[in-house]
Amino acid sequence: MKTVETLDVIVHTISLASATSRSYELRAPDGALPSFEAGAHIDVHLGPSLIRQYSLCNSPQDTGRYLICVQRDDAGRGGSRTLHRDLTVGQRLRISPPRNHFPLVTSSRYVLVAGGIGITPLLSMAEALAARGAAFVLHHYTSSQATAPLLERLQTSAFAERTVIHRSDQGDSVRAGLPTELLTPDPDTAVYVCGPDGFMTHVTAQATAVGWQPGQIHTERFTPAAPPPAGGEAGTEFTVRIASTGIGYPVPADRTIADVLTANGVEVELSCEQGICGACLTPVLVGEPDHRDEVQTPDEHAANTQITICCSRARTPELLLDL
Repeated sequence: MKTVETLDVIVHTISLASATSRSYELRAPDGALPSFEAGAHIDVHLGPSLIRQYSLCNSPQDTGRYLICVQRDDAGRGGSRTLHRDLTVGQRLRISPPRNHFPLVTSSRYVLVAGGIGITPLLSMAEALAARGAAFVLHHYTSSQATAPLLERLQTSAFAERTVIHRSDQGDSVRAGLPTELLTPDPDTAVYVCGPDGFMTHVTAQATAVGWQPGQIHTERFTPAAPPPAGGEAGTEFTVRIASTGIGYPVPADRTIADVLTANGVEVELSCEQGICGACLTPVLVGEPDHRDEVQTPDEHAANTQITICCSRARTPELLLDL
């Protein structure tokens, strides 16, 4: 397997961000870290087979450190439990350089809508928008004051007056209605939504129903979407061929492209293995992918020029990959 580019960092501080979440400040031993844009995330290597993605929640102008906020999820896949239980100040970690599949587009106005821990990338966006003097409003939906991640930071920020906190324990949930700014579509406004799947699905559906165009609504998932049902192209074998060698490898219905390639000694870059980080995006030279990822945009899916080999499959009998 190809060696993934990583950075060595030190856990500089750990602080409570809510009753159920913690903030981790990461710094480089030599003080230098790559720059990033609002919406970016990093991979955090927690063990030989435990890599998790976390959004950077500090300002892109805040150079020299990365801030992540992690909500403990006892029903999750182990990343948050490991961080909350084992990580200590002074400990060294390996992380990836920042990647951004959730960037801010150019727009006259912005509406940022966060659910729970989905505040993390949107907080970085709010910092960036405030720094450039852009027009925006940030809505943060949370179950209660005690469990609201990064609430104190929001309330003391330079954009506190443009931040609206919604608490479901006070009857103010997204189910009660859309934020005021979303009730009437505006072609000059970009909408960013991040949070649990159900939250994002509801906000997106309601906004679309009142007339917002899909291209105006930008989302980022922290968990992969449900896979399509088996059958058709999704349940059949196909061949993946490597351009540099001309060798083709059959991909059975129950294995991924990445599984087959790594088993045959082909070097590929992997991280989340769920189609939500973009590390394994690979150029497609011939053939039509059956996209299963949450990284590419609808336009990028339609172009069929790249595929996430960790989860996507083929709609044609063969794919030729630029490997």
